Amino acid sequence: MNRAVEQHISLRRVFLLSLSVLFGAGLATSTALWWKYGTAVFFETIRTGLANCFG
Repeated sequence: MNRAVEQHISLRRVFLLSLSVLFGAGLATSTALWWKYGTAVFFETIRTGLANCFG
C-alpha cells in the first residue's frame, strides 16, 4: 500500500476509536447519574439543561 493511504487509514481508525471512547464515556456517565439520582431527578436535570441552553 501507498504510505499516504496507510496514514489515512490510521488517522481514520484513531478518529473512530476516539469517537467511540467519547460516546462510551458519555453513556457511562449518564448511566451512573441515572443510577445515583433516579429517573425523576435525571430527566428533570436534562430538561432544565435544555431549557437553559435553548431558552
